[in-house]
Amino acid sequence: MSQAQFTCSVVPNYLEEHSDPTRHEYAWSYTVTIANTGDVPAQLVGRHWVITDATGHIEEVRGLAVIGQQPLLQPGEQFEYTSWTRLNTPQGTMQGTYFCMSEDARWFDAPIPAFVLSRAQSLH
Repeated sequence: MSQAQFTCSVVPNYLEEHSDPTRHEYAWSYTVTIANTGDVPAQLVGRHWVITDATGHIEEVRGLAVIGQQPLLQPGEQFEYTSWTRLNTPQGTMQGTYFCMSEDARWFDAPIPAFVLSRAQSLH
């Protein structure tokens, strides 16, 4: 039986020029690569992000598409995009799920592994 599967990886980057620590504003970009590792075409339809700052405050973001797109990926293809987020603390985490549909209209989730947002990572 054919299987739909997306694999996701993320690379965060602290944005010093868009951050203001004196006002407790810390910004990061993150570049996501989504690869169709299944054996059928499938489309990313929506997303759910869970963003947690260093105090444990959680913000959830849900919506259709990513950067206004709902890419349809053939087996072996990948899609990459960059977005951003802002926290009130110099560290935090993000993780989430993409909601996807295979060409035969079967829903599946593609987990986005947790990754660390850390101001210190830009200092190395």
